[in-house]
Amino acid sequence: MKLKPNQTRTYDGDGFKKRAACLCFKNEREEEVLLVSSSRHPDQWIVPGGGMEPEEEPCGAAVREVFEEAGVKGKLGRLLGVFEQNQDRKHRTYVYVLTVTETLEDWEDSVNIGRKREWFTVEEAIKVLQSHKPVHAEYLRRLQLSCSPTNGNSILPSPSSNDNYPHYTPLSANQRTLILTL
Repeated sequence: MKLKPNQTRTYDGDGFKKRAACLCFKNEREEEVLLVSSSRHPDQWIVPGGGMEPEEEPCGAAVREVFEEAGVKGKLGRLLGVFEQNQDRKHRTYVYVLTVTETLEDWEDSVNIGRKREWFTVEEAIKVLQSHKPVHAEYLRRLQLSCSPTNGNSILPSPSSNDNYPHYTPLSANQRTLILTL
Protein backbone atom coordinates (compact mmCIF):
# COMPACT_ATOMS: atom_id res chain seq x y z
CA MET A 1 0.00 0.00 0.00
CA LYS A 2 1.16 3.50 -0.79
CA LEU A 3 1.94 5.61 2.25
CA LYS A 4 2.87 9.26 1.99
CA PRO A 5 4.62 10.64 5.06
CA ASN A 6 3.46 14.06 6.24
CA GLN A 7 0.61 14.11 3.72
CA THR A 8 -1.92 16.78 4.60
CA ARG A 9 -5.46 16.01 3.51
CA THR A 10 -7.37 19.02 2.25
CA TYR A 11 -11.12 19.47 2.48
CA ASP A 12 -13.55 21.89 0.93
CA GLY A 13 -16.20 23.88 2.78
CA ASP A 14 -18.69 20.99 2.53
CA GLY A 15 -16.32 18.53 4.25
CA PHE A 16 -15.36 16.66 1.06
CA LYS A 17 -11.76 15.55 0.58
CA LYS A 18 -10.36 17.48 -2.39
CA ARG A 19 -8.94 15.20 -5.10
CA ALA A 20 -7.82 15.48 -8.72
CA ALA A 21 -7.34 12.92 -11.48
CA CYS A 22 -6.73 12.64 -15.22
CA LEU A 23 -8.06 10.42 -17.93
CA CYS A 24 -4.76 9.96 -19.80
CA PHE A 25 -5.10 9.29 -23.53
CA LYS A 26 -2.58 8.11 -26.12
CA ASN A 27 -3.67 10.83 -28.53
CA GLU A 28 -6.37 13.44 -29.10
CA ARG A 29 -8.79 10.85 -30.53
CA GLU A 30 -9.34 9.70 -26.92
CA GLU A 31 -9.75 6.04 -27.88
CA GLU A 32 -7.15 4.48 -25.55
CA VAL A 33 -6.93 5.40 -21.87
CA LEU A 34 -4.12 4.63 -19.43
CA LEU A 35 -5.03 2.89 -16.17
CA VAL A 36 -2.72 2.06 -13.27
CA SER A 37 -2.76 -0.76 -10.77
CA SER A 38 -4.28 0.04 -7.39
CA SER A 39 -1.87 0.41 -4.47
CA ARG A 40 -4.33 -1.40 -2.19
CA HIS A 41 -5.32 -4.12 -4.68
CA PRO A 42 -2.50 -4.57 -7.26
CA ASP A 43 -4.65 -6.89 -9.41
CA GLN A 44 -7.23 -4.12 -9.99
CA TRP A 45 -7.00 -1.09 -12.28
CA ILE A 46 -7.81 2.55 -11.42
CA VAL A 47 -7.69 6.01 -12.97
CA PRO A 48 -4.58 7.84 -11.68
CA GLY A 49 -5.41 10.55 -9.18
CA GLY A 50 -5.18 11.53 -5.55
CA GLY A 51 -5.53 14.16 -2.87
CA MET A 52 -4.84 17.83 -3.42
CA GLU A 53 -2.15 19.45 -1.30
CA PRO A 54 -2.78 22.71 0.59
CA GLU A 55 -2.83 25.74 -1.73
CA GLU A 56 -2.67 23.45 -4.80
CA GLU A 57 -4.98 24.10 -7.74
CA PRO A 58 -6.98 21.12 -9.06
CA CYS A 59 -5.24 21.16 -12.47
CA GLY A 60 -1.77 21.16 -10.84
CA ALA A 61 -2.74 18.33 -8.51
CA ALA A 62 -4.07 16.27 -11.43
CA VAL A 63 -0.81 16.64 -13.40
CA ARG A 64 1.29 15.85 -10.30
CA GLU A 65 -0.74 12.74 -9.42
CA VAL A 66 -0.52 11.38 -12.98
CA PHE A 67 3.24 11.89 -12.98
CA GLU A 68 3.63 10.12 -9.60
CA GLU A 69 1.21 7.26 -10.22
CA ALA A 70 1.47 6.64 -13.98
CA GLY A 71 4.86 8.10 -14.89
CA VAL A 72 3.50 10.18 -17.76
CA LYS A 73 3.53 13.82 -18.76
CA GLY A 74 1.28 15.43 -21.28
CA LYS A 75 -0.92 18.22 -22.52
CA LEU A 76 -3.64 19.00 -20.00
CA GLY A 77 -6.99 19.44 -21.67
CA ARG A 78 -10.49 20.22 -20.55
CA LEU A 79 -12.04 19.68 -17.14
CA LEU A 80 -14.39 16.76 -17.69
CA GLY A 81 -16.24 17.29 -14.42
CA VAL A 82 -16.23 17.33 -10.65
CA PHE A 83 -17.38 14.00 -9.28
CA GLU A 84 -18.65 13.39 -5.76
CA GLN A 85 -18.48 10.12 -3.90
CA ASN A 86 -20.71 10.33 -0.85
CA GLN A 87 -20.94 6.81 0.50
CA ASP A 88 -17.87 6.01 2.59
CA ARG A 89 -15.23 8.52 1.73
CA LYS A 90 -16.82 11.88 0.89
CA HIS A 91 -14.49 12.69 -2.00
CA ARG A 92 -14.90 15.49 -4.52
CA THR A 93 -12.65 14.79 -7.51
CA TYR A 94 -11.77 17.17 -10.36
CA VAL A 95 -11.25 15.03 -13.46
CA TYR A 96 -9.31 16.37 -16.44
CA VAL A 97 -8.42 15.00 -19.85
CA LEU A 98 -4.69 14.69 -20.57
CA THR A 99 -3.02 13.73 -23.85
CA VAL A 100 0.19 11.85 -23.07
CA THR A 101 3.34 13.25 -24.69
CA GLU A 102 6.01 11.54 -22.57
CA THR A 103 6.14 8.14 -20.87
CA LEU A 104 8.86 7.44 -18.30
CA GLU A 105 10.41 3.98 -18.15
CA ASP A 106 10.65 4.11 -14.35
CA TRP A 107 8.59 6.41 -12.17
CA GLU A 108 7.99 7.05 -8.47
CA ASP A 109 5.23 4.50 -7.86
CA SER A 110 6.71 1.82 -10.12
CA VAL A 111 9.93 1.91 -8.11
CA ASN A 112 8.43 2.40 -4.63
CA ILE A 113 5.36 0.13 -4.74
CA GLY A 114 5.60 -1.80 -8.01
CA ARG A 115 2.67 0.00 -9.63
CA LYS A 116 1.89 -1.05 -13.20
CA ARG A 117 0.18 0.80 -16.05
CA GLU A 118 -1.65 -0.42 -19.12
CA TRP A 119 -3.54 1.04 -22.09
CA PHE A 120 -7.20 0.09 -22.54
CA THR A 121 -9.86 1.04 -25.04
CA VAL A 122 -12.48 3.22 -23.36
CA GLU A 123 -14.99 0.36 -23.48
CA GLU A 124 -12.52 -2.13 -21.95
CA ALA A 125 -11.60 0.37 -19.23
CA ILE A 126 -15.25 0.86 -18.27
CA LYS A 127 -15.63 -2.92 -17.92
CA VAL A 128 -12.55 -3.39 -15.72
CA LEU A 129 -13.41 -0.40 -13.53
CA GLN A 130 -17.13 -1.08 -13.10
CA SER A 131 -16.90 -3.82 -10.46
CA HIS A 132 -14.51 -2.19 -7.97
CA LYS A 133 -14.31 1.52 -8.96
CA PRO A 134 -17.71 2.45 -10.43
CA VAL A 135 -17.06 6.17 -9.99
CA HIS A 136 -13.94 5.81 -12.18
CA ALA A 137 -16.06 4.03 -14.81
CA GLU A 138 -18.46 6.96 -14.59
CA TYR A 139 -15.65 9.36 -15.61
CA LEU A 140 -15.37 7.45 -18.88
CA ARG A 141 -19.13 7.24 -19.39
CA ARG A 142 -19.31 11.00 -19.00
CA LEU A 143 -16.52 11.32 -21.57
CA GLN A 144 -18.58 9.24 -24.01
CA LEU A 145 -21.54 11.60 -23.52
CA SER A 146 -19.46 14.66 -24.33
CA CYS A 147 -19.99 16.07 -27.78
CA SER A 148 -16.50 16.22 -29.30
CA PRO A 149 -13.21 15.26 -27.69
CA THR A 150 -11.17 18.05 -29.28
CA ASN A 151 -13.32 21.18 -29.27
CA GLY A 152 -13.28 21.90 -25.52
CA ASN A 153 -17.04 22.49 -25.58
CA SER A 154 -18.39 19.30 -24.12
CA ILE A 155 -22.15 19.52 -24.09
CA LEU A 156 -23.87 17.41 -21.51
CA PRO A 157 -27.54 16.47 -21.64
CA SER A 158 -29.80 18.66 -19.59
CA PRO A 159 -31.26 16.72 -16.72
CA SER A 160 -35.00 16.72 -16.34
CA SER A 161 -36.97 15.69 -13.31
CA ASN A 162 -37.74 12.29 -14.88
CA ASP A 163 -34.29 11.16 -16.05
CA ASN A 164 -31.37 9.37 -14.45
CA TYR A 165 -28.64 11.82 -15.48
CA PRO A 166 -26.48 13.20 -12.71
CA HIS A 167 -26.80 16.94 -12.19
CA TYR A 168 -24.14 19.33 -13.39
CA THR A 169 -23.32 22.95 -12.82
CA PRO A 170 -21.92 25.06 -15.67
CA LEU A 171 -18.62 26.85 -14.97
CA SER A 172 -18.41 28.95 -18.11
CA ALA A 173 -19.48 28.94 -21.73
CA ASN A 174 -16.55 26.67 -22.63
CA GLN A 175 -16.45 24.44 -19.61
CA ARG A 176 -19.08 22.49 -17.70
CA THR A 177 -18.70 20.78 -14.36
CA LEU A 178 -20.57 17.63 -13.63
CA ILE A 179 -21.28 16.87 -10.04
CA LEU A 180 -22.12 13.24 -9.57
CA THR A 181 -23.48 11.81 -6.42
CA LEU A 182 -22.67 8.13 -6.17
